[in-house]
Amino acid sequence: MGLPLEGIRILELGQIIAGCFGTIPLADLGAEVIKIEPHKGDAGRMPSVGNLRGESALFLTFNRNKQSFALDLKRPEGLEVFYDLVRRSDVVVDNFRPGVLKRLKIDYETLKAINPRIICCTVSGFGEESPYRDHPSYDLIHQAMTGLMSITGEPGRPPVRAGIPVADLAGPIFACKGILIALLERERTGVGQRVDVAMFDALAALLTYIATLYLSQGEVPPPPGSAHEYMVPYQAFQTGDGYLVIATREEAFWRKLCQVLGRPDLAEDPRFATNAERVRHKEELLPLLEAVFMTKRTEEWLPLLAKAEVPAGPVNTLDKALDDAHLKLRDMIVGFEYPGVGPVRALGNPIKLSRHPHGRCDPPPTLGQHTDEVLSRVLDYSTDRIQTLRRQGVTR
Repeated sequence: MGLPLEGIRILELGQIIAGCFGTIPLADLGAEVIKIEPHKGDAGRMPSVGNLRGESALFLTFNRNKQSFALDLKRPEGLEVFYDLVRRSDVVVDNFRPGVLKRLKIDYETLKAINPRIICCTVSGFGEESPYRDHPSYDLIHQAMTGLMSITGEPGRPPVRAGIPVADLAGPIFACKGILIALLERERTGVGQRVDVAMFDALAALLTYIATLYLSQGEVPPPPGSAHEYMVPYQAFQTGDGYLVIATREEAFWRKLCQVLGRPDLAEDPRFATNAERVRHKEELLPLLEAVFMTKRTEEWLPLLAKAEVPAGPVNTLDKALDDAHLKLRDMIVGFEYPGVGPVRALGNPIKLSRHPHGRCDPPPTLGQHTDEVLSRVLDYSTDRIQTLRRQGVTR
């Protein structure tokens, strides 16, 4: 049985994270993703970024199941080759700054004249129309400017960056959705369109209900740490040897927690009997709970909490989290061999389709690995023409 996106060809001009992450699930599920790389390669190949035995862990993470086509787009001959590829493709993805596509003569208006069915997806920092369109776009800047950093970290402490580049990841996640929506509409209309995703917009969208509260009633929240603004207890607690989290979203869970802690009296105390009262009196309640949790190790508390059906979990370090039986059972750890590096293990595709339980997992391409193959297979170029392009330095 073929994978669901077989027959879809994507030209990826994207680099590093924002231009590459969104096409991973598409490639996993059958799309042919051809990375159009400059002769020096995707900037994400720089081995100083997460060096993994001489290669960039960043590049190895974001480019499985793709092909590498090394092409000089600044030369007329290279531009003509790219236009030929556009005629035979479905999607073009990039993460260039505003203005670059037009300067290179590969903007949507130009490409749709070549192929009216083409879908062009751009992931940029702020988008074409933003007053910040020419600002440098880095994940840290977006986390700061969207307000995310103001609500991340412990109260009274300096703002904290999230441990992963959430803006770099949020943009391409929405881009992937936009591409699929545009492909679906093209099936109905026969024409392509432009998909415009700003990382600033994508990260702002993840503020969700917190933004609604401010926009609707002017409520500016402080950083809650691991705690919840409207539920108590709903946070991390230190144990005798680590941390665990408790999520007593329902009153029944609160009463069960009090039993496990050996403090049934807390459930009867008028100050703590309801969530509203616990929120009001959390400064009195939390030290009482913290003192009890310190009396046992995390691995002692967890089975007791599980038996009482209290929502809880350990605060895992990455080694424990990535060795979890859940990830193995769900096929979330994949592996491949990469030249000069050897075996590489990485996280897989979280999209599980009943008809296609296993997608592809081919290794990321070496620079220019598929150039000649694409010229021959996709464009039907002759051997002489392929060799001429290489001699001229148009391809690599």
